[in-house]
Amino acid sequence: MGFKFWEVIKPFCAVIPEIQRPERKIQFRERVLWTAIALVMFLEFSQIPLYGIKSSDSADPFCWIRVILGSNRGTLMDLGFSPIVTSGLIMQLLAGAKIIEVGDTAKDIALFIGAEKLFVMIITIVQAIVFVMTGMYGDPSEMGAGICLLIIIQLFVAGLIVLLLDESLQNGYGFGSGFSLFIATNICETIVWNAFSPTTVDTGNDTEYEGAVIAFFHLLATRLDKLDALNEAFFRQNLPNLMNLIATVFVFAVVIYFQVSPARVHPVGGLCYYLYPPESFYSVHALIYIFFMLGSCAFFSKTWIEVSGSSAKDVTKQLKDQQMVMRGQTSMVHELNRYIPTAASFGGLCIGGLSLMAYFLGAHHSGPCILLAVTIIYEYFEIFVKEQME
Repeated sequence: MGFKFWEVIKPFCAVIPEIQRPERKIQFRERVLWTAIALVMFLEFSQIPLYGIKSSDSADPFCWIRVILGSNRGTLMDLGFSPIVTSGLIMQLLAGAKIIEVGDTAKDIALFIGAEKLFVMIITIVQAIVFVMTGMYGDPSEMGAGICLLIIIQLFVAGLIVLLLDESLQNGYGFGSGFSLFIATNICETIVWNAFSPTTVDTGNDTEYEGAVIAFFHLLATRLDKLDALNEAFFRQNLPNLMNLIATVFVFAVVIYFQVSPARVHPVGGLCYYLYPPESFYSVHALIYIFFMLGSCAFFSKTWIEVSGSSAKDVTKQLKDQQMVMRGQTSMVHELNRYIPTAASFGGLCIGGLSLMAYFLGAHHSGPCILLAVTIIYEYFEIFVKEQME
């Protein structure tokens, strides 16, 4: 199966665009420049609207996952990194389940990367077609075939450029991964905007600033009742407030400690209702949601090590290939099985617990988003320190 798969993929890999690795060592300042250019292009793509769309004001079914995928509705980055993430998961699952064989030679690695990029391009086209045909940008019959095709082309070209930007950074022209850089920027941008947005919003009774910090000073300056102004600034509904910001900073601090050491669709009934984040902590709904989150995080963490090549059996094989053994143990698989699944499940529980804590405290983003952002930022900090030392 693996041999036939690579034989089918090989002809396509020859025509897939790629970024060659630099032949010389790229200097620190030059890498900073290329990283900044890639970041600016991503931010521009996130603001440029798609040409030809009729409307994107309806309920957004993907609003809950857009931040973590670097997506912005109605723009060139509408698909975000979902094709790259999906392609990576597919290839990891195929390799982990031994459906395809991936060797350690440069040729095998190049074929694997080429296949991953091919899947990214295919998934981008499929997603773009589905988005257009399901009416995400307006009624296809009203827009016409030409406009629909134009929107698909825009999404595909933007997705291809983002893929090449990510590859250029990973190949040594910049720092780290473009995916990591763009996701961290997207999360931090939203948090900063919610804190300092100068946009005014008509609440019905008054006009207030959207940014929590700006609204705090504005309310104190304009309202005679200072206690009412403080209450509004810290606990106002439907707009970012200071408690949201404080909770976000708190979760950031917790993650750093462990590191160093739009409209929404709400289900109103059925199973989906109980699996959706509750509005109140003191309810049966909240109890079921907590058990679901913790249980599913632990289960999927344990399952992932089995299909991603990180199980006790896979680790044992890697150790034997390196001629390493565990002294006093006759079965390394049995010994590693005592620790690896437990560690994976516990890690999943921690992620689930962090996500729940962030949600119930009212942080601007979920726990996984904040964990991802802090981890990426800390990774870039380590890269910069290492570069300076060299």
